[in-house]
Formats: sequence, C-alpha cells, structure tokens
Amino acid sequence: MLHQYLPVLVFGALGILVGGAFATLNLLLGPKKLKGNESSAAIRQMDPYECGLPSEVSKTFRFGVSFYLVAMLFILFDIEVVFLYPVGAILKSTDSVFVLAEVILFVGLLFVALVYVWRKGALDWR
Repeated sequence: MLHQYLPVLVFGALGILVGGAFATLNLLLGPKKLKGNESSAAIRQMDPYECGLPSEVSKTFRFGVSFYLVAMLFILFDIEVVFLYPVGAILKSTDSVFVLAEVILFVGLLFVALVYVWRKGALDWR
C-alpha cells in the first residue's frame, strides 16, 4: 500500500525541502533593515514594478482601452490555438481527411478574425 503512495510522499517531501531551503536563503541573504528611519519595506514600495511602471501611481491613473483590447485579443487567440494541439495528436494517429478539413477551416476562420481585427486597428497601440 505504501509503495503506491511513495512518489506522492517523495514529491511532497521534496517540495517542503525546497521551500524551506528558499525561505532559509531568503532570511540569510535577503535585504536587511537599513540605517535610520527608513525600513526595507518602505524602500521596496518605492521600487518600480517588473514592467517598469513606478509604484507611485495616482488613484486616478487609468489604462487605455487599447491595453485591455490587446489583452483580450491575446487571450482569445491564445486559447483557440491551444485547441489545435489535441487535434494534432488525433490527426497524427488517423488518416482522416475530414479532421484535416476541419482544422483547415478552423485556422482559416482564425485568420479571417485576425485580419478583421487588424483592419479595424485593434492591434495598433495608441
């Protein structure tokens, strides 16, 4: 019985070991408190984000509509392309012309949608 759960136990122990090692390294090598009144947390709040935007953004700061539009289009086309992977695995094992025609139709519709979005100017960053 224990033999069946051994991989799960090993994976859990490995996760706890790696997590503990990273936490210990963070305590040993991480930033310490600074001299004076400023703490490292106050300094970290002033650092820019990974994208380069300053962290002192006013509450009235608004992203443009084009940002959300490009993000939604990326998700839309990304999810549709993910659907092609299982079809590719099925197409490899079968010699069906019908499946190939369906894939070509699907990619054609994706291409038409991409051309439409491109012509409407939704991909232009303003």
